[in-house]
Amino acid sequence: MTSSLDWISRLVSFDTTSRNSNLELIEWVAEGLRRAGVKPLVLPEEDAAGVRKANLFATIPARDGSTEGGVVLSGHTDVVPVDGQDWHSDPFTAEQRDGRIYGRGTTDMKGFLGVVLSRLPRMLEAELTEPMHLALSYDEEVGLLGAQQMIGRLGERGIRPWCCIVGEPTGMRVVRGHKSINLFEARFHGVAAHSSLTPNGVNAIHYAGRFTEFYRKLATDWRENGPFDDAYPVPFTTGGVNQIAGGIANNTVPDACTAEFEFRALGTVDPGPVVEKIRGFLFDELEPEMRAENPAARIELAVKAQGPGLETAADADVVRLARDCGGLPSDEKVTYGTEAGLFHGAGIETVVCGPGNIAVAHTANEYVELEQLQACEAFVNALIDRLDAAS
Repeated sequence: MTSSLDWISRLVSFDTTSRNSNLELIEWVAEGLRRAGVKPLVLPEEDAAGVRKANLFATIPARDGSTEGGVVLSGHTDVVPVDGQDWHSDPFTAEQRDGRIYGRGTTDMKGFLGVVLSRLPRMLEAELTEPMHLALSYDEEVGLLGAQQMIGRLGERGIRPWCCIVGEPTGMRVVRGHKSINLFEARFHGVAAHSSLTPNGVNAIHYAGRFTEFYRKLATDWRENGPFDDAYPVPFTTGGVNQIAGGIANNTVPDACTAEFEFRALGTVDPGPVVEKIRGFLFDELEPEMRAENPAARIELAVKAQGPGLETAADADVVRLARDCGGLPSDEKVTYGTEAGLFHGAGIETVVCGPGNIAVAHTANEYVELEQLQACEAFVNALIDRLDAAS
């Protein structure tokens, strides 16, 4: 059986930064599955430029050949850039030192994927009472894009697992809740004019500033008035205008300004009413004022990324399963988003549980501790044993 470290080393060697293709990694994994007698389902992303990326889904059937129900072990294949970071070793060469494996994606989340893939022979040897599924996605880091496509296409094929374990780094704690991700761009289209003739123009930056102040007050209200959930390290919904750009010269009324903003809502908070409040301010208050100055002025609002929060019940069967397999019991929830909310939203009971520390994800010299990988190996082994009729 190929070791977890061998799998991780090979996975890290593929530069699957989200701006790049992940096809070489997917085909390498698919070929390994085929050699083991497992037929992978490769789900390509196709656009005008052709196929650049793909998801992969594979099923190890139950002993009776059934593929119904079962447990999904899920992870994303893309990683964040290393540009400008001070790495002490090649980020795309896994390097072992001081009880750790260094390399981009070792903790987020090729460490988990390497462990799962290394257990494939054991899955195939087991007399499974229900199937085990492997799910590898693309573009999680830029908006959960691959998982959205994959989950939809699995549903079309009638593939309906009952539970899912997403192996994002939690220190092997069983996490049943995280915040939603909501990223937008507001585009303010004003009218240009010479700065000595301001009545002839509409200043897009001024209106973007009005929105920024509105959004600051909205985020302050969340912070002061909740709702609150003390299971999170930041126990309220957060938000901010995090990027802004506009103007061409200091003597020109700017006709364009863009503001990128986000909010991360508690898993129990419906993002819909929040978005409607934002839209109301933009289109019922600001845009009419802009058009009163000049009918050509307008506002656009674009969704850049959205991912649902996760709120799995404490007594859910998947929580019990993960804990019984050695996942560390925890009532903590996390502020970062994952693909777990998408699986949960599709009616699949889901938790997050994987090796590593989120604090070192995305950083220079990212690493996963060997101890964490060993704990993950024991977890997956226990899961297989639990589903093995012969155990």
